[in-house]
Amino acid sequence: MENSQVNIIIFGPPGAGKGTQAKYLVKKLNSFQISTGDMLREEIKKDSDIGKKIINNMNEGKFVEDEIVNKLLKKIIFDTNKKNKLIFDGYPRTIDQAKNLENLLNKSNQKIEHVLFLNVDKDLILKRIEKRKVLEKRTDDDANTILKRYDTYMEVTKPVLDYYSKNYNFHEVDGSMEIEGISLKIEEILKV
Repeated sequence: MENSQVNIIIFGPPGAGKGTQAKYLVKKLNSFQISTGDMLREEIKKDSDIGKKIINNMNEGKFVEDEIVNKLLKKIIFDTNKKNKLIFDGYPRTIDQAKNLENLLNKSNQKIEHVLFLNVDKDLILKRIEKRKVLEKRTDDDANTILKRYDTYMEVTKPVLDYYSKNYNFHEVDGSMEIEGISLKIEEILKV
């Protein structure tokens, strides 16, 4: 499956290791990581009007409006170099986003082959976030903000997980394992 073409969604609360696993799969599958977090941070760096809206939402522990995320995503999905080579890291977060993603993929003649959910409890997330804050110097990793984001994530994303969990291609992975253990489990699921 080294050069196979698949689109994958990786779910998990903030600090679950979505980004780490997405980066691993990008190398393994020669794919492209679609991290809405990275896309949004990039917009913030540009100090655009959209970037300022994003900062306000993030500081309040809210998710960024669908309209903003959808606009940024559309460009990527319709990029022919990235067709069927997308690893979605933490997107979609709402049913509307899931339907929008399905719609965009259908219009570009693509689909999602695998949906992975890295399940991790709140205590372990806090420990990981503290470590990440130091290692990656992430300014959005304040403990209170993370707890808000975790609770928001679990509340808002639960319907999306329920939506996908009915599909044959939905896989729950124990996100409390070490990075290598998670990677091996994902390889088993993807048969790579």
